[in-house]
Amino acid sequence: MLSAGAALLAAPSVGRGQSGTAFPDGFLWGASTAGHQIEGNSTASDLWFLEHQEPTNFAEPSGDAVNGLALWPQDLDIVRDLGLNSYRFSIEWARIEPEEGFLSIAMLDHYKRIVEGCRERGLVPVVTFNHFVTPRWFAARGGWTNGGSPALFARFCERAARHLGAEIGFAVTLNEPQLMPLLTWVLPDEVWQGNRIALDAAARRLGVEKFSTGNVVDRADIPATQENLLLAHVAGRDAIKSSLPDLPVGVSIAIEDDQAVGSAVVRDRKRAEVYEPWLELAVNDDFLGVQNYTRALFDADGKLPVPEGAETAHLGMEVYPPSLGNAVRYAYANTGLPILVTEHGVSTEDDTLRQRFIPSALSGLKAEIDDGVPVLGYLHWSLLDNFEWVFGYGPKFGLVAVDRETFERLPKPSASVLGEIARRNGL
Repeated sequence: MLSAGAALLAAPSVGRGQSGTAFPDGFLWGASTAGHQIEGNSTASDLWFLEHQEPTNFAEPSGDAVNGLALWPQDLDIVRDLGLNSYRFSIEWARIEPEEGFLSIAMLDHYKRIVEGCRERGLVPVVTFNHFVTPRWFAARGGWTNGGSPALFARFCERAARHLGAEIGFAVTLNEPQLMPLLTWVLPDEVWQGNRIALDAAARRLGVEKFSTGNVVDRADIPATQENLLLAHVAGRDAIKSSLPDLPVGVSIAIEDDQAVGSAVVRDRKRAEVYEPWLELAVNDDFLGVQNYTRALFDADGKLPVPEGAETAHLGMEVYPPSLGNAVRYAYANTGLPILVTEHGVSTEDDTLRQRFIPSALSGLKAEIDDGVPVLGYLHWSLLDNFEWVFGYGPKFGLVAVDRETFERLPKPSASVLGEIARRNGL
């Protein structure tokens, strides 16, 4: 029997030229999280090791995060009560296989309960099998630079898929596996130098040749990591399918809305480096996850600054709602696949900005649907204010604020904005 996800994929797509405010029947409305960012105390992971050393490139350690490991039922209740119908979360490889070859049935059961908890609340579970974080032992073997990494990932995927079972709605193998090539177009040299210093220190502490993680990488290692991540996606997809052949499986990639101002030479070079290998590979998948936050402008000489007077968010990122629809259109044009927006949001402590940003961006997404792009759903990043990697707890992406001492969840007005759109299934 087809899973709910497969049934959605088989449903008739929206016809070209359809108008109105209603989204397609069965459209997924949800919010996303990631294990390391919300669970807390992932002591067997690669990033925990980096967070607790000197020198480190993390602003602060993840610590208890927002205690999501214990409070997941409350979080699912919030998603349901907001009027959403889907929840994306990741299973943590470092918890399931904290030492090579040892698989924790208790942790597999834990994640299976989350899948079941979603279904009990009428939520379609979207499960990410790797959201950057890997076990420390994996990173100590060179992480994704190791030629054996795709096979190790496939072994994990097969075992996890078999245990979690057919109630999964959609499976995402890897989260933003091409983030490092993308960041070479964004981050200054000193950030890459900081990565190398931190990774070298970790390797010395463990007495190994190379320590490398999913989202803290030596710039020189990016080609090797990309080669192995491409192989890992295929191997992971096939491993998941071997246990759950009807489960829709895809990969989520980070896509900026790259716009050419005059000459498109530099923009197209970026696309060729950052997106095209993954878009070419994804054509054999069931869907493509798109994660978009902003646009980038290019002329013949390179990347241009944010336009003067533009609204900005954390780190000066331009707030540009049309970027979502534009990124989705680009992804579909290059794959022909159904698109699932697996992340989209804005980092701001001004929730009125988020309240304006969500419907504005969704208007652009709806225009693409009306023009014939098959979009399966929209999953906002993020459900909770949580740990944002090297930036610590500074950035605020959440629909829900969290008191980090009591772990009380406090939905923001923007959560109701998205919830009301979801309840109407329309703008």
